[in-house]
Amino acid sequence: MALDRVWIYPSAVFLTTICSIFADQNVNHKAGIFFVHVLKRDYFQKGFHSFQEAQGIITSTPITFNTNLQGCPDRPGWLRFIQRTAYHDGILYGTPTMRDVGQKIIEVTAVNRKTFETTRENVIINVEEPEDLKFSYHAEFYVKNRNVEEVLPLEMQQYFQARVARTWGSDPLTMINITSALDRGGRVPLPIQGRKEGVYVQVASNAPFPSCLEEEVLHDEQCSDQLEPTSCEDTLSPLFIIDWCRILLIDKSKPDLPDVDVPGDGILTDSGEYDPPSDFLENRDYYLDYVVTITVPLAIGLLLSLILAYIMCCRREGLEKRNAKTSDIQLVHHHSIQDDINELRNLAKSRDALRPLSTLPMFNARTGERAPPRLPFNSDTSRVPLILDQQEQHCDPYPRTRPPAQQAQNVNNVSMARLMTANPPTQNMMIFHF
Repeated sequence: MALDRVWIYPSAVFLTTICSIFADQNVNHKAGIFFVHVLKRDYFQKGFHSFQEAQGIITSTPITFNTNLQGCPDRPGWLRFIQRTAYHDGILYGTPTMRDVGQKIIEVTAVNRKTFETTRENVIINVEEPEDLKFSYHAEFYVKNRNVEEVLPLEMQQYFQARVARTWGSDPLTMINITSALDRGGRVPLPIQGRKEGVYVQVASNAPFPSCLEEEVLHDEQCSDQLEPTSCEDTLSPLFIIDWCRILLIDKSKPDLPDVDVPGDGILTDSGEYDPPSDFLENRDYYLDYVVTITVPLAIGLLLSLILAYIMCCRREGLEKRNAKTSDIQLVHHHSIQDDINELRNLAKSRDALRPLSTLPMFNARTGERAPPRLPFNSDTSRVPLILDQQEQHCDPYPRTRPPAQQAQNVNNVSMARLMTANPPTQNMMIFHF
């Protein structure tokens, strides 16, 4: 018995989940009449595992709905869907026409915005043909102080129909369509308290229009949306504030007029007789047009190419003409410079031999010690300058901290060192220091 009780709750949860996901709702409706179907949040909340684990405790779970026609990414053209926030119910609404007669399967997917769980249900809408349900008189009212989801509930529709029927003076009217002003090109209202989007509500009846509504339409040019109706009693205020300047009356009792031929002989007085084109076009050979279109640009391009080639290749002066117009002295000077450059390049290639003493450092000008060559003689010296720097790197031959007399003595020593480097002393020479 204990094991049976253990399996009872999981089985109930599983069956509840399967039923909530795969259960289909069948709705029968007639074409030409307004359709409304509410998607309850509480109903879809039962299909979530988190709700089942909480043992059915109803919480304010944010749920959003996605609706589409089975096998299609969007809904049918006549069906609209609205859900103001994730904490409001979703509403499917619209008015099917005779072209929409048949079965439509709408897939509804509910998403839990906290846990991202999903559950799905199919709403099968069977649109049937109406039986002798033809209304000859339609009237459309613009409600300024309501949003579309506030007028869609059945209680609000019945209240609106009853109030308009009192003015109409007929039996209860039939709701034909409810459309948001935003779907008609209206602007989104400012986020101010009391500002609404506006709703167009259309009702129909077989009784003729009351005279007061017809007068409102006739005085449309002198109408002001801030004025009260002149002849009709406003029975909808204050729950529904009607803009009496936007009333639209549609009379379908009158048969459509057949197309009437325009009288006259068909001759236009302004531009003469109208000569329409023939129904059959004559055959035309486009080969000549094609040849002209292709040949002319190619010929022009070829001519320009020949002119450019003649200028670049056939009009060059050449070396002989240049030498003939150049003086001999200038040519000799030019050739001498080239010969000197070639000679220096050849000498630079043979610098591996012993270099003259004038290119070697003799001794340190400050200490008097003989310094060895900076580079060995067997190294590649083709990139080494002929005269190396005689001074040590990062040293100041004239220290600024010494007295002026000693700085002058150092200058004399450096001068004598350079002189001796250029002209080495002999045995018969005497060096004087000042």
